[in-house]
Amino acid sequence: MTDTIFALASGSGRAGVAIVRVSGPDAGPALAALAGSLPEPRRAALRSLKARDGALIDRALLLWFPAPRSFTGEDVAEFHIHGGPAVIEALSEALMAEGLRPAEPGEFSRRAFAHGQMDLTEAEGLADLIDAETQTQRQQALAQMGGALGSLYGQWRDALIDTLAAIEGEIDFPDEDDVPEGLSERAGPPLEALCASMRAHLADNHRGERVRDGFTIAVIGAPNAGKSSLINYMAQRDAAIVSDIPGTTRDIIEVRLIRAGFVVYMADTAGLREASDTIEAEGVRRALARAESADMRCLMIDVSRETPDEATFAMLRPGDVALLNKTDLASVDAPVPEGVTAFAVSVKTASGLDAFNAWLDDELVARLGGAEAAPLSRARHRQLVERALASLEEALSLLSSRPELAGAEVNRAIRALGELTGAVDIEDVLDRVFSQFCIGK
Repeated sequence: MTDTIFALASGSGRAGVAIVRVSGPDAGPALAALAGSLPEPRRAALRSLKARDGALIDRALLLWFPAPRSFTGEDVAEFHIHGGPAVIEALSEALMAEGLRPAEPGEFSRRAFAHGQMDLTEAEGLADLIDAETQTQRQQALAQMGGALGSLYGQWRDALIDTLAAIEGEIDFPDEDDVPEGLSERAGPPLEALCASMRAHLADNHRGERVRDGFTIAVIGAPNAGKSSLINYMAQRDAAIVSDIPGTTRDIIEVRLIRAGFVVYMADTAGLREASDTIEAEGVRRALARAESADMRCLMIDVSRETPDEATFAMLRPGDVALLNKTDLASVDAPVPEGVTAFAVSVKTASGLDAFNAWLDDELVARLGGAEAAPLSRARHRQLVERALASLEEALSLLSSRPELAGAEVNRAIRALGELTGAVDIEDVLDRVFSQFCIGK
């Protein structure tokens, strides 16, 4: 990281103000070359920016952050210029003339990580904060960016290092008087406590990932039960084609909603029946697959044409919902499975849908809300905690008989936790994480 980079750190397009950020060893010389001299550190200064040929680029507000007290830990300069595309282009050309290069996606954050300004979970929290569209996403990202996850994983890792030292002490010095007999057995209780903590951390019903990525609801049912009409009602637009012809919906149509502060993806699926052709058969297969993987299933039943029985509700699970639709044409009192909530509605007249909407919002808050500061928010986190837990459970089984193998398993757990925060050399993981950032961060 000996070169100096720059990028537009504010949004692209026409704007009143644009911010161009520079980081690296030549940030100071480049700033001085364009502005005439360096401003006082961490104090805004209004200066004229001039290119090498003396042409005026803009009158700009400048900020100078000498290392290590900067976002990246390197020398950093910020140019607050007028946001016209021509001004941004002129400044970019002037910076390249000074030997600077445009930054790659996530390169500023990666440099901050490399210089110890943040760990990997904090960097991911920053990326999530930039992408946050709801208040719950913002709150979760802020907690993670503030070190809530990194602190927890760091505590686990420190405890494991202490436990590993105890196990290896008995292996390396079995005859020494200052090493208590059965020291490896004494490592059992702290390992069991750590296993319990990890299990509790994992047993969150994927709450953090659903807050970050969205909660999925699959709308299923027979043809013409009202699935597409429900989707259009929830989206408040004509997202799906509504027709009396069975089999109209053949592929999955998904709408994105914001409900109770959470992102929700509601999917209209093909009507479940014996398909009349191969295309409809593929639509039914996809509908069944989406229903299987969804966080919630919403079963639409046309009570004017069928009386629900046990087989009708076979696809539902506790926590799912059934909408007994078209009650403007007929009424039915259907016994629903335990744990399934049912509403008598008419999508055509909107009767009963207020009660369904209120229930859905309450259910989202119950499932996705919570007091935990920073739950698991990415599949990467979950996989590594699961790997660490599996190693610790294996270590416990080996502790009394093969302490040297138990120590190796504890070492594997320590490495998995190190990968979570970036405390070990994991270049391939870093490439994958930071490539998802926007340019300028």
